[in-house]
Amino acid sequence: MRLTLGGHDVPGVDAALAEQARRYPATGGAWQPVHTVYVPADRFGAETVQAWGEEALSLLERHLPGGAALPALFGPAAAQTADDVRGRVARKLAREPVEDLRIDFEDGYGTRPAAEEDEHAVRAGEAVAAMHAAGTLPRRWGLRVKSFADGDPARSLRTLDGFLTEVAARAGGLPPGFTVTFPKVLMETYLGRFAGCLASLEEGLELASGTLRFEMQVEAPQTVLFLARSPDLVPSLGGRLAAAHFGVFDYTAACGLPPAEQRLDHPVCDHAREVMRVALAGTGVELSDGSLAASPASGSTRDVHALWRAHAGMVRHSLRHGFYQGWDMHPSHLVSRYATVYAFHLATRDAYAERVRAWEERRDAGGGVMDEPATVKTLAAALRRAGHALGAPVAEGGSGFGGGGGEGGEHGGAAY
Repeated sequence: MRLTLGGHDVPGVDAALAEQARRYPATGGAWQPVHTVYVPADRFGAETVQAWGEEALSLLERHLPGGAALPALFGPAAAQTADDVRGRVARKLAREPVEDLRIDFEDGYGTRPAAEEDEHAVRAGEAVAAMHAAGTLPRRWGLRVKSFADGDPARSLRTLDGFLTEVAARAGGLPPGFTVTFPKVLMETYLGRFAGCLASLEEGLELASGTLRFEMQVEAPQTVLFLARSPDLVPSLGGRLAAAHFGVFDYTAACGLPPAEQRLDHPVCDHAREVMRVALAGTGVELSDGSLAASPASGSTRDVHALWRAHAGMVRHSLRHGFYQGWDMHPSHLVSRYATVYAFHLATRDAYAERVRAWEERRDAGGGVMDEPATVKTLAAALRRAGHALGAPVAEGGSGFGGGGGEGGEHGGAAY
């Protein structure tokens, strides 16, 4: 063809591309838990996860014996798949009730005498090692330490050190899936200091570099501000920042909202989450929403259903806004979490798979839909998330749902 320029190299673009890869590695597609379960350290033991599953399953059997009530509780998306959803929830609670566990030494635990917190850190380490030996340790696990912002970083690090040292000594190393939650990050510098402490712990425990990663909590307007103005934040932490978790109650309190408005679906919270999304887009850092701080008012079916309905509304709000993980604070939440997540994915899975197949076959999808490449990418991503959540295998480079797909678990071979 005819050309005007003699050469087509763009000066300096290689350096820009390298910087782009450093800032925005755009990793994605890996499994992400649908929730994080928080348990105060003084109430945690090797049987805690099993006990949560048994209590949740008991609530399901007593208050939702069949699928007829699912649409009223968990939204219209459950109408066509009610019996399927209920069966999946029952199997999940029996086999893997908790996907991500966090032993809490912060707000859910409070301030204790030094010797008492030391004892709880050691006991928590013992329990984790026992769970690992028994094969009951969740796929992700870890602890939440106290905040540096509270003025006693030495206490935070002592608990982390004692816990990890106990786990590693008893388990013969650190079991896979560990992360630590770092709360109330009012100053950007705390993140770098904490990352440095993790590097020192790795060296002392003789762990491979990069083994210890952490998730930051976004719980204050100050945190939202520095996220928005710090494009180098993630690369500056050397790959140690794994996730950002939104803290709805601390954030709404810091914004001065009245108690009745401290809710996950408040516009103030929507704004904070959008800043999190924009600031961390393309970095590979996972995003998680917050929680509903409520349990059933009584053991009556009416009160249990009211709790499930309220929690399901919060979960749907998160899912619709692209936050696929949240916090669960009570065994009852496991029922509404899994039911809402399963109904959400099942409602669209087959239609999305057909649209991806139509694109791959260079034809219009049903109803004359003509998808753009960007939409096809989102469809494929949604199918991957559905596969991870539902336990269905997802083939590389495709939807993974051709021919209907079978159920298959990622944890211990369990089928969900």
